[in-house]
Amino acid sequence: MKGYWNITKSTIPVTLSVIFLFINNQENVFAAPPRPHLCRPEQRDALVKLKNELEVFISPFGYNCYVNGTILTPHPKTVSWEINNDCCTWEGITCNPESGEVIKLDLSCSYLRGQLHSNISLHSLTALDLSSNDFNGQIMSSLGNLSLLTSLDLSYNRFSGQIPSSIGNLSHLTSLDLSDNQLSGQLPSWIGNLSHLTQLDLSSNNFSGQIPSTIGKLSHPTFLVLSSNQFVGQIPSSFGNLNRLLSLVLDSNMLTGNFPIALLNMTMLSYISLHGSHFTGTLPPNVTSLSKLTFLDAAYNAFTGAIPSSLLTLPSLQFIRLQENQLNGTLDFGNMSLPSFLRELSLGNNNLIGPIPSSISKLTNLQYLDLSNLNTQGPVNFTAFSHLKSLYYLHLSNLNTTTTVDLNYIMSCFKSLYLLDLSGNHVSVTNKSSATYDLVMQPIQSLLLSGCGITEFPELLKTKQFLTDLDVSKNKLKGQVPGWLWTLPYLRHVDLSNNNLINFERSPRTGPSLMMAALLVSNNNFTGNIPSFICDLPSLRTLDLSNNNFDGVIPSCMANLRRTLTDLNLGQNRLHGGLPEYIFKYLRSFDVGHNQLTGKLPRALIHSTYLEVLNVGNNLINDTFPFWLSSLPNLKVLVLRSNLFHGPILLQAPFPKLQIIDVSHNHFNGALPSDYFREVECHVITLD
Repeated sequence: MKGYWNITKSTIPVTLSVIFLFINNQENVFAAPPRPHLCRPEQRDALVKLKNELEVFISPFGYNCYVNGTILTPHPKTVSWEINNDCCTWEGITCNPESGEVIKLDLSCSYLRGQLHSNISLHSLTALDLSSNDFNGQIMSSLGNLSLLTSLDLSYNRFSGQIPSSIGNLSHLTSLDLSDNQLSGQLPSWIGNLSHLTQLDLSSNNFSGQIPSTIGKLSHPTFLVLSSNQFVGQIPSSFGNLNRLLSLVLDSNMLTGNFPIALLNMTMLSYISLHGSHFTGTLPPNVTSLSKLTFLDAAYNAFTGAIPSSLLTLPSLQFIRLQENQLNGTLDFGNMSLPSFLRELSLGNNNLIGPIPSSISKLTNLQYLDLSNLNTQGPVNFTAFSHLKSLYYLHLSNLNTTTTVDLNYIMSCFKSLYLLDLSGNHVSVTNKSSATYDLVMQPIQSLLLSGCGITEFPELLKTKQFLTDLDVSKNKLKGQVPGWLWTLPYLRHVDLSNNNLINFERSPRTGPSLMMAALLVSNNNFTGNIPSFICDLPSLRTLDLSNNNFDGVIPSCMANLRRTLTDLNLGQNRLHGGLPEYIFKYLRSFDVGHNQLTGKLPRALIHSTYLEVLNVGNNLINDTFPFWLSSLPNLKVLVLRSNLFHGPILLQAPFPKLQIIDVSHNHFNGALPSDYFREVECHVITLD
C-alpha cells in the first residue's frame, strides 16, 4: 500500500497539469474571437474599384501567355475577388503579413480588357504586373505615385502614346518592361535617372528618334532590350559605361554607323543582337575582349570586310549569325586547337569566296550551319561535313562548285537532320535501296532541292515519314508525279513548279496529306482535267496550277476549299465554262487569266472581302463593268482586259484601295467618269 501511494502521489502533479491544459485549451477554442481580416478596408475598396473598371473577356480561341520563360494558360484572376473575403487571399494579391498592406499585384494573363482611369492607390506596392492582357489607351501618369515600386510590367497589351514622365519618379525601379505595346515618340532622357534599373525592355513598340545617351548613366543594368522599334542614328558611345551588362538586344531598328566600338568595353556581355538594321563598316578584330560572349547576331546589315578569325576562336561563343551582309574575303577558322562549343554558324548570303576550310570538321557541336551562296570557286570536299554528327539544319545552297553533291551520301552522314538545303548545286540522286534503320528514323522535315538538275524523284524520300516541306522546283523532272509521294503523312508544302511533269500517278491512298497547305505545280506540261484529289485537301491555302495545259471546267468540288484557300492561280491553261459561283471566303489572290472562260463575273465575289488581286484577263467573259466590286475593302489589282465586257463604265462609289486597273481590249463605251481615277489614286491605268 505504501508503494502504491508513493507512485500515485508522484503522478498527481502531472495529472493535474494535463487536466489544467485541457480545460485551458477548451476555453481558448470556445472563447477566442475570430481572426480579423488582414487586408485593410481602404485597399480592398481600391482593388474592387479597379476590378469594376475592367472587362473580363474570354476569347473563344484561347491564347497562351509567356511569363518568365514559361508558357501559361490565362484565366480570370479577378473572378476570385469576393467583397466578403480577405483581399489578401485573393488571387494575384500579396500582402505584408504584419501590416496587411498590399505589396504585390499580379494580374498577368487575366483576360482583362479596357482602359485604366482611376488611380491605383496602393502606395505600398513594390511589384505591379499587368502583362498579357488587352489594356489600351495611355499609361496612367498616376503610376508615378507608387514610389516604392521595384518592378513594373505592362508588356503584351495595347498601351499607346508616350511614356508618362511620372514614371521617372520611380527611383526604386529595378525592372521595367513595357514591351509589345503601341507606345510611340522619342525615348525620354530621364530614363537614365532610374539608377537602380537592372532590366529594361521596351521592345516591339513604335519608339522613334535616337537612343538617348543618358542610358549610359545606368549603373546596374544587366538586361537591355530596345529591339523592334524605329530608332535611328548610332548607338551612343556612353553605352561603353554599361560594364555590367549581360544582354544587349537592339535588333530590327534603323540604326546606322559602324560596329559600336563602345561595346568592346562591356566585358561581361554574353548576348548581343544587332540584327536587321543598317550598320556598315567592318567587324572589329579585337572582338576577343568580349571573352564571355556566347551569342552574336549581326545578320541582315551591311557589314563589309573579312570575318575576324579571332571571332571563331572565342571559347565561349555558341551562336554566330552574320548572314545577309556584304562580308568578303575567305573563310578562316583560325587556330582551332581548343574544343569549340559553337552550335550555330550562319554566314550565308555574303560575298565570301574561296574553299571551305577542312578545319570545319572540328566544329563537332554544330547544330546549325549556313554557308549559302559561298563562292567556293572550285571543288568542295563534302567529307569534311561527315564529322558534324549533331547537325540539325544544313544550308549549302548555291555554292558555285564544280563538285556534284551525292544526295544519298549527304543524307547518310547526318542522322538527326531536320532541314537540308542543296538548292542551286548539281545534285546526283542514286535510286538504290539504302534504307537503313537510321535513315528511316531520320527526322528530316524540309528538303530543298530547287535548281539541282535532278531528273527523277529521289526514292529515298519514301522513308521520310516526317517530311513536311519539299521543294524540287526548277529541275528536269519529267513524266508522272509518283503516287508514293502522297503517302508521306505530314506533307504541308510541295513545290513541283518549273519541270516537265505531265500528270499525277494514282495514289495508293485517296490523295495527298490532309495537312497540305501549299501545292505549287506551275510551269509544267500537265494536261487533262484539274485532278479531283485537290478537292479533298481540307487545309489547302495556296494552289498554283498556272502555265500548264489543264482543260475542262473548274471542278465544282473545289467548293470544299472555300473556307481555306487564300491564293488560287489557274492562269495560262485551257479551262472553259463559267467561273464558280461559290464563295471563297478568305481568298486574297484569284488569277484565272489566259483561259477560255465564258459567262459573267460571279456576283459571289462580293463576299470575298479579303480579295486583293483579281485577274480574269484574256478570257471570253461577257458582262458589264463590275461596279459592285468597289465594295471590296482590300482590292488593289483589277484586270479585266481582253474579254467581252461592254457598256459604260458606271461607278456608284470609288474603289478604296485600287492601285492597278486594266480594262483594255473590251467593248466599253460612253464617257469615262471625270473624277473617278483621281479618287481611286491608281498607280497604273490601262484603257486602250
